[in-house]
Amino acid sequence: MIFPRQCKEVGIASTRPCGDQVYFLSRYLIHDTPAGPEILEVTTDPSGKGLMREVVETRVLAYPGETWLYPEKVQLHNRALLVRLASDSGKRCTIFTGIDEHTTFVCDPDLSLFQTVAVYDVIPPRPSLSACIRDLEEAGLFSGLDVTFEHTLRDISQVDADIYPCRASGFDRTLDADLLLGGEKVAGCLTATQFLRECYGEGFEVTDICPLSMVAEEPFIARCCRKEREGIGMQGGKFGAVVHWGASPSEIFSAVSDLLATWRAGR
Repeated sequence: MIFPRQCKEVGIASTRPCGDQVYFLSRYLIHDTPAGPEILEVTTDPSGKGLMREVVETRVLAYPGETWLYPEKVQLHNRALLVRLASDSGKRCTIFTGIDEHTTFVCDPDLSLFQTVAVYDVIPPRPSLSACIRDLEEAGLFSGLDVTFEHTLRDISQVDADIYPCRASGFDRTLDADLLLGGEKVAGCLTATQFLRECYGEGFEVTDICPLSMVAEEPFIARCCRKEREGIGMQGGKFGAVVHWGASPSEIFSAVSDLLATWRAGR
């Protein structure tokens, strides 16, 4: 797969204001031809000076019949999305224009070169970890990490229970708002079990709904309300990152970044 890391490496060769010279940072050119755009790889004169340099070598990466111009503007830093779109194009190379008017391309797309991270979260309410990762991905924050995500969400409303964790989820009866009589079936976690024991004693049937109980793949990221579980390491025999229930976008990004660095270092 050829997918330039930075847009400054990609030049547009539709006109020649400086003859055959190209910008000194250019490694690739999108060259318009009567048959459509072709993609060239260029090597500039290493001894040259100034912004514009002589080209000493040119190689065609994709001919007009092998290229396609994606019709909509996209977030160029959402690299996983661009690889998916290029894979669906049916062409060897897909050219993209960004929302900032920069240009890049993907040749011979291969999503297997990206590391997949499994995301575990629960609904309702809004799955804050999963939703935040989608938002960060859409904004292009994971551009340099070469990562894709597989989201697994558990709907706790489908748990056969009389009592649910908290009123924020919109349930009629919750641990934080209602008095329990004893013997109820509770959808909860380790914290809920501790709360029940401290406030009511024994006699409750608790179904574990913690996202950590869902983990089946690695590397993973999940959220948990137990502060002592926060961090990167092994959980239930799987390697991953745990963020707190109210983790900020910055904390979630850092957790993903640190997780991938540690995972790749150990491979």
